[in-house]
Amino acid sequence: MSTLNIGIIGSGFISAAYLRAAKDFRQIKIVSCADAVRESAEARAREFGIRAQSVPELLEDKQVDLVLNLTTPKFHVPINRQALKSGKHVYSEKPFGLSVAEAKPLLSLAKRASLRVGSAPDTFLGGGQQTARHLIDQGAIGEPIGGTAFILGPGHERWHPNPDFFYQPGGGPVLDMGPYYITSLVNLLGPVKRVTSLSAKSLEERMIATGPRRDEKFPVEIQTHFTSMLEFAAGPVISFHASFDVQGHSHVPIEIYGTAGTIQVPDPNTFGGPVRLLGPKGEWADAPLTHAFADRNYRILGVAELATALSEGVEHRASDLLAFHVLEVMEAIVEGGATGTPVEIRSRCERPRALVPQARMGSLK
Repeated sequence: MSTLNIGIIGSGFISAAYLRAAKDFRQIKIVSCADAVRESAEARAREFGIRAQSVPELLEDKQVDLVLNLTTPKFHVPINRQALKSGKHVYSEKPFGLSVAEAKPLLSLAKRASLRVGSAPDTFLGGGQQTARHLIDQGAIGEPIGGTAFILGPGHERWHPNPDFFYQPGGGPVLDMGPYYITSLVNLLGPVKRVTSLSAKSLEERMIATGPRRDEKFPVEIQTHFTSMLEFAAGPVISFHASFDVQGHSHVPIEIYGTAGTIQVPDPNTFGGPVRLLGPKGEWADAPLTHAFADRNYRILGVAELATALSEGVEHRASDLLAFHVLEVMEAIVEGGATGTPVEIRSRCERPRALVPQARMGSLK
């Protein structure tokens, strides 16, 4: 298998996690990094022994096969577009874009250029999520009929020194953490066909609790509490809740109900477990993990899987079609929340192929 050379655009905090995890995968090699702030790229390059470049230099570099786009969300689509026009494959951090209208042209651009586009999250490829998928596919809970998903917290101003973005258009609990949860649900149950949503906002202003701007107030420009019903093409209906207005709760991240049992799915922002099944006598028990990539943060797994799929001539799993479908579902939750009117989801994606059960690390078949 040939090695895919990768250049990172966006050398901030999250880039270190990708660079550390890349050492586990022989099918990829990160060769350079760039950033709008040159000093950031140079610091990261020194830390990991790679080249620092400007963004134009990286896009023109013939040694770079794939651009790993780790910029902030408003730059995801513009950078992805530039990379595709430069003849490079792309893998982007989540979300795929800030709107369906903005992101849709990337699909046709990549297709015309015969280039691959992938997108985070890739946590659904981890051992916890793949074990849950395997158990559902094996009939451990019978036929899935419904479930719940909860992303509930009091808001990012408690820990983030500059939380303003999370409360402006393009932010909010759905676009922030929704990609993990909705991607997980599509992996488990297939694509969504319709969304019904209601939303609310508890505060017009919030106060920063940490950092140099502590006690500074800032405006809340968006809805911050969402209750939605996601209807899946295969039949199940999931009650999906996302909020920056909840002080505490006791719900598990995701629970799927079937005709013969219930499964609790681990936090989709992690690669591991636990996976729990409801037994015939009403008792809960942890299910042994059947899949690899569960013991630590493998936050480049989707890029490695794309490289493997590219070399084998098959579709990659963390694909642009999957990410675009998830984006459309999130947009329907946010925009539909203003009226409560059901929104039909027009896009469809294939349910990603399951990974085979395997020992630690294993392969990406």
